[in-house]
Amino acid sequence: MHKADSPQPPQGPRGLDRRTLLAAGLGALGLNAVPAFAASPFPDRHITLVLPFPGGGMFDAVLRAMGNAAAQDLGQPVVLNHKPGAGGVSGTAGLAMMNEADGYTLSVMHNSVIRHPHITKVSWDPVKDFTYITGLASLTTGIAVAADAPWKSLEDLLADAKARPGQITWGNVGATSANRIYGQRLAKAAGVEINFIPYKGGAEQVAAVLGGHLHVYGDPGFGAMALSGKLRLLATFTDQRLPRWQQVPTVKELGHDLVIESPVGIVAPKGLDPAIALRLQNALQKATKDPDYQRLSAEYDLVPWLLDGAAYQQYATKQFVREKQMLDEIGFKPS
Repeated sequence: MHKADSPQPPQGPRGLDRRTLLAAGLGALGLNAVPAFAASPFPDRHITLVLPFPGGGMFDAVLRAMGNAAAQDLGQPVVLNHKPGAGGVSGTAGLAMMNEADGYTLSVMHNSVIRHPHITKVSWDPVKDFTYITGLASLTTGIAVAADAPWKSLEDLLADAKARPGQITWGNVGATSANRIYGQRLAKAAGVEINFIPYKGGAEQVAAVLGGHLHVYGDPGFGAMALSGKLRLLATFTDQRLPRWQQVPTVKELGHDLVIESPVGIVAPKGLDPAIALRLQNALQKATKDPDYQRLSAEYDLVPWLLDGAAYQQYATKQFVREKQMLDEIGFKPS
């Protein structure tokens, strides 16, 4: 008797058994599935833009208009997220400590962030720990008082400050902001003693001036209130008189060579894919041509300051050195 032959696997076309066919089929399926698992085009969800200031200020309106316009180009919403603290530093600094950069978290960058490591010890580097996306605009700092205040000019204000040492109060956003530092430099140059008061945001500071709790508003963002007649603009820390405020002198022309450069831009955490950085740069710069953005920028006296990411990075590198020199000039001692 012959032994029964061992069962053989069913044969498929051309003698291939089912296991071979199954393996081949799975291989083909895997190959065909690759595009489904490939990275989706950026962006495929909303982008968060961190505002390192409280809500209700100048940045709310301007950057919301920019975000809305950029969303049209990007195809995804740009959502504002307020993270105030440390004079507008904490929210931006948070990005420097993120482990990954994917383009979905951005922040407003301003020179107080670049200055901060000279003021106190931090674990991040403003030059190395951000991807610089684009410069946007330069802020205009003014010296403004309530419309019914007794001072009609900067000279009046400084004369009163000299007659009443330490009794004139002057507000700024952040105790170490450039506007605070330049206010101190002006007081020193004029030989007067002024009481500088830090505020969390511009809206809070304006409310204090209008309520009679603060004498001087010393920051950007005065435009709307000055146009409405609620604030009186005495001078600006600009190189030349502003087109909209030709009747208002600059601090420089009044004999004090003090001009504030206060640009803002957008950054991401370090290590962002250059292709994503370029996509964001182009969308955000395109958004600055939006009519709503331009109208609000003019309302708040913003000066266009469009830089590509590489140029913004170079500016930050040089500004980091300049900030140290400025602090040394006023004798600031880091904490």
